[in-house]
Amino acid sequence: MTFSFNEATRDAIAARCVAFTRAPSAAAGSLKHAAVTITLVEADDGSGETALILTGRAAGLRAHGGQWALPGGRIDVGETPVAAALRELSEEIGLVLREDDILGTLDDYPTRSGYLVTPLVAWGGQHPPLRLNPDEVASIRRIRLLDIAREDAVVFDTIPESTRRVVRLHVNGRTIHAPTAAMIYQFREVLAGRQTRVADLEQPVFAWR
Repeated sequence: MTFSFNEATRDAIAARCVAFTRAPSAAAGSLKHAAVTITLVEADDGSGETALILTGRAAGLRAHGGQWALPGGRIDVGETPVAAALRELSEEIGLVLREDDILGTLDDYPTRSGYLVTPLVAWGGQHPPLRLNPDEVASIRRIRLLDIAREDAVVFDTIPESTRRVVRLHVNGRTIHAPTAAMIYQFREVLAGRQTRVADLEQPVFAWR
């Protein structure tokens, strides 16, 4: 599958998302419900390729400051995951999308820090310049889909604190950790037409807080 930034790619990714069967969602229990978005835009390297947006979280945030993350946050009372994801995109990076820009939904991912995260896939299309909310976002990176599709982009490891495999992404000299890495890994598998589950993939110990 190629990832040129055009409507044909949008349609192809939408079809892969439709073909993906979500795992039954576990009851949230004591977990707080959150939503994030894998937002697809044009790469900023002049390649004409499709990329996803990662945000560098502001260092002063109470939780996970300085880490790379997908745009998103906690779902407010009465909100759907889609409504929350679209609201967070607008609040964090100034990107205003509509419900029909959502291409699909991946499996819920339970985090060690107490959240049940619903990842959505959205087509950002041609958009005005992004406006970062400095209270939440320090920077933005656009990661080409070609780069996450590379065979050596995904690394599995073990840690003494858990029997579960830890997943990491190595992209353009940067390391992306779970939970973000787990959700991007599942998206990569969806693009390849594979039904791969990730809820059992572990996060590094520093993300447990």
